[in-house]
Amino acid sequence: MDENILKLEKILLHHFRDPKLLRCALTHRSSLPDVGANPNDANERLELLGDSVLDLIVVDDIWHRYPNMQEGDLSKLKAMLVSGTALHRVAEELQIGNYIVMSDSEARNGGRKRCSILEDTLEAIIAALYLDGGISAARTFVCKYILCRAEYLTNTEADNNYKSQLLEFAQGRGLQSPHYEIVCERGPDHKKEFEIEVYIGEILSGRGAGNSKKIAQQNAAHDAINRIQSNLLIFIDSKSPIQSDNT
Repeated sequence: MDENILKLEKILLHHFRDPKLLRCALTHRSSLPDVGANPNDANERLELLGDSVLDLIVVDDIWHRYPNMQEGDLSKLKAMLVSGTALHRVAEELQIGNYIVMSDSEARNGGRKRCSILEDTLEAIIAALYLDGGISAARTFVCKYILCRAEYLTNTEADNNYKSQLLEFAQGRGLQSPHYEIVCERGPDHKKEFEIEVYIGEILSGRGAGNSKKIAQQNAAHDAINRIQSNLLIFIDSKSPIQSDNT
């Protein structure tokens, strides 16, 4: 474990004065029965703190970086930067799963690659950095591995990638990934128009048209996002999406 701590410290850009904090951040609750440890020896309390520290660092950074950005756009950018999908991607790139302490059964069942475990562990690591080295240690890590994507996400193409936004919405709530179906094609080959519907599970979530399948899919995803934001399409849990009577 000490060798792993040293390896991970290089990745995290911080030498821990209290290595127990990092060990705790890497401890999944499944390992506790094996060693008879206290529930607080797992990383769940740190994950709660790390979530708030991450939000603060990200909002503080983008608030200063984009002084002319409106509140709604700031909120959208922040949501993309700290989404489960984004954190999972960072954790995978840093191979955090290799350092997590978990039971053998959890590991055999794919725990080292499970999205929720990787996301929670990354947030717990951010909390450990904060507690050991203050906000500057946590900010150094967040800036290098998470906020580095802010510029990319603010360009027009990324900001208007409604398919990605809809996918992140579905994944973040444990729903089935959106799938797109062509309803009809109209017009001659040189001036074709496609009409496409997007479904989340079996629920028709949006419709869109365009002179290419890609554009029609984007427009369908945009329609679905607008319906969700307007409460015309409501997902009450991971298995029970419902549509408002206003649709």
